[in-house]
Amino acid sequence: MIRISTIFIAICMVLVAASLGLILYSVAGISGTESAIVALTALTFLILYNAVSMRLRDRTDVGSQIADLSRGTADLARQVAEFGRRLAAVEGRVASANSANADRVQAVAGEIGELGTLVKQLAASVAGHDDLLSAGVAAAALPAASSKPDNEPQKEPPFAAEDAGAARALPAAVAGDATPSRSPAQILAAVKNAVEENRIDIFLQPMVTLPQRKVRYYEAVTRLRDDKDQLLAADDFIAIAEAAGLIGRIDHAVMLKCIQVLRRLMVRNKDVGVFCNVAAATLANPTTFAQCQDFLEANRALAPSFVLEFKQATFRNLGPIETEHLAALAQRGFRFSIDHVTDLRIEPRELADRGVRFIKVPAALLLDPKQNSVSDIHPSDLSDLLGRFGIDLIAERIEGERAVVDLLDFDVRFGQGFLFAPPRPLRPEGASATGGAPTKAQENNGSGKSTTLDSPAIDPPRATGNAALARRAAGPG
Repeated sequence: MIRISTIFIAICMVLVAASLGLILYSVAGISGTESAIVALTALTFLILYNAVSMRLRDRTDVGSQIADLSRGTADLARQVAEFGRRLAAVEGRVASANSANADRVQAVAGEIGELGTLVKQLAASVAGHDDLLSAGVAAAALPAASSKPDNEPQKEPPFAAEDAGAARALPAAVAGDATPSRSPAQILAAVKNAVEENRIDIFLQPMVTLPQRKVRYYEAVTRLRDDKDQLLAADDFIAIAEAAGLIGRIDHAVMLKCIQVLRRLMVRNKDVGVFCNVAAATLANPTTFAQCQDFLEANRALAPSFVLEFKQATFRNLGPIETEHLAALAQRGFRFSIDHVTDLRIEPRELADRGVRFIKVPAALLLDPKQNSVSDIHPSDLSDLLGRFGIDLIAERIEGERAVVDLLDFDVRFGQGFLFAPPRPLRPEGASATGGAPTKAQENNGSGKSTTLDSPAIDPPRATGNAALARRAAGPG
């Protein structure tokens, strides 16, 4: 459709050409034919000029439109590239989420498989005990015992095959814990002689992960031997040794042996750790503590795997000296554990600030319904609360499978007790599991005797289900 401006321009050009011809004809006196030719010539030039000018103007407009179209195309390409990048990122997140979900499914399947294995072991143990009860072994042993003379000691009734294997695994030295009662003076004399002659032994009791029951740590339990090689349990001599000022020397000797044991264990497993008990008197005595601190400073590289254990009462009654000593050990990278817990009134933030990374709570205390009303937190939430501050909860004194099942509901990650293994001594040199030549590395303990860490003395036996047998053999821990 022709635009109005074009028509107007054409009319103007005709009028200009006609006016030029009329002026030439009337003013210049040129004839009409010549005036018409001049007018047509002028009209032609005007038409050509208008056409050329319009063509140039159209070309400029088309160029600007093409430039605009190019810019729009470039913007569209950038937007398409951005959408492609976002789509690739979304696909990557979806792929990683699918991979994570697959890993979780595999982990859950593994846990279910391990639980199934534990259930099978529990069923086999229960079946073995049922067979033992039905056979009436204990009743059959009574007539044989009654036929013996009065002066002959009565023998123990026979055990099931599984329990007998566990009993053979316990060294004969453990039976020395069942010593007759002694007076405080006799115990003090025995402690002095044991310290002077370095008759200080350590027993190892494993701490296992739950529910896998893999050994993760060991607790060093102290025993003293008198001149007759009878063992004194820690509960029997600690109070007397503290009153006599001998506990510092005992702790220093135990630290030395624990470091030696830890070095042997880390040869086989870099993730293992050892818990070493330290008395409050040692922490409060500057002279004794200085000796222990110098020794620990020399073994600072083992700090991540060497845990110092204190009683709950010790942490609740810290004085300025004890606080300073604890801070010095924490600055050197050593971690602390709390045992002998009597209640669940725990301040995890304060303990974490002091360097505590483990808390041992008896299983009976965690499962006691009375703790719901007297403690600041429900026992089932204690593990989660401690975990927020980097503290692991360890349930100790576990003696039955039922307790393990209940503790799993409380999200307890570590367990310790006679159900898994009793405290077992380091075997003397020359005594191996098979009765043959000594095995593994040996270390002199300062008294002319040496000990060797063979596997039966360290690795816990399988749970036999007879916790009372192991408790009678190993004595108090």
